[in-house]
Amino acid sequence: MSGARRARLGLVDLALKYFKKEGYKINQKSSVLEGYSGISRKFDLIVQKGRVEQGVWIRDWNRTIGVNVIIGLDTASDDVGLSSPIMIGEKFSDHAKSYSNRRKITLLTRQKIAISLR
Repeated sequence: MSGARRARLGLVDLALKYFKKEGYKINQKSSVLEGYSGISRKFDLIVQKGRVEQGVWIRDWNRTIGVNVIIGLDTASDDVGLSSPIMIGEKFSDHAKSYSNRRKITLLTRQKIAISLR
């Protein structure tokens, strides 16, 4: 298996290991939920810790994730009634980080996950 292919598969696998280690229950993988608006919303994972269910998007891109993607996750989560969504990616723009801090969205990078799994 080539390094690029292994890396592509790796982020989802890392995320699953991370959530299990942190005590999350993984309720669904690759799920589509219908929002209050009637629009179907896609999530890579639905995780639960305690009574709180959270939607997760995993974006294994070779570029910076911008604020528009974070706003999309925020909107999708609000629409289906999930709080405090989680975005996993390689790196995030400054605007994406700022928006996430204001809206209580968790941003996780491959590096943060790898460090926590050591």
